[in-house]
Amino acid sequence: MCQATVYLKDKKIMQDVISVEVTAEGVHLATFFEEPKLVRGRIRYIDLLKHRVLLESLPEMGDE
Repeated sequence: MCQATVYLKDKKIMQDVISVEVTAEGVHLATFFEEPKLVRGRIRYIDLLKHRVLLESLPEMGDE
C-alpha cells in the first residue's frame, strides 16, 4: 500500500493519507479510518519515494 504523510510547512498534519484532492477551497485529504480533512493550502511538492506531501498555506485575502 502507498499511503503518504502530509506536512504543512514542517508540521505533520496527517499520516496514512490515501487520497489528495486539490479544490478551489484547498486540499482535501482522506485516510481509511479518520474523517477527511480540508487544508487551506496548496501543494508545494510531492516526494513519491519518501511518501511525503508538502503543503504551503494559501495567502489570506489581501495578502497577494
